Amino acid sequence: NGKKDQAKTTKKRETKADAKQVAATAASQVDTGVKGSQLEQLKKMTTVVIDTGDYNLIQKFKPTDATTNPSLLLAACNMPEYDALVNEAIEYGIKALGSKTPSADDEELITNICDKLAVIFGTKILDIVPGYVSTEVDARLSFDTEATIKKAKKLIDMYKKVNVSKDRILIKIASTWEGIQAAKQLQKEGILCNLTLLF
Repeated sequence: NGKKDQAKTTKKRETKADAKQVAATAASQVDTGVKGSQLEQLKKMTTVVIDTGDYNLIQKFKPTDATTNPSLLLAACNMPEYDALVNEAIEYGIKALGSKTPSADDEELITNICDKLAVIFGTKILDIVPGYVSTEVDARLSFDTEATIKKAKKLIDMYKKVNVSKDRILIKIASTWEGIQAAKQLQKEGILCNLTLLF
């Protein structure tokens, strides 16, 4: 019995070691772009979607689709290489105020800047990925069907103004009851939606 138990323990250790080796090899293959890596295999079986606003990562892993959200955009905005895009969004936000004097705590200004930033990043991402980019509706609207619909249409219109077809945009909406009703209405109008969990 002692020998059998020892053999089982040794076998378990070997299995764990093998699993670690496989994981390390797969990670190495993904990082170096070796043909036949787990990422390449996944691409043959499903649609790979990357969840980031960093173009360098998108170019590296070459997904089919991409998705962004405010926290990812904030992370990207903290990278110096994206300063010009942030400045473009700020200029848009100020211009959208018209004759109104801009103020750092102006909710309308902040909203317009954030919307423009999402569209700018989404447009840049679409230059890399062949499929869709998801753009998220403000989570504060998750329990307001009409406001969600209005925001979704605004984002689609902003994309249209920079020559991006709505056929390449997925509007990301929280899967609340109100969000689901908004998605149903938007889909009827030809706007593609992607429901997401609200945390």
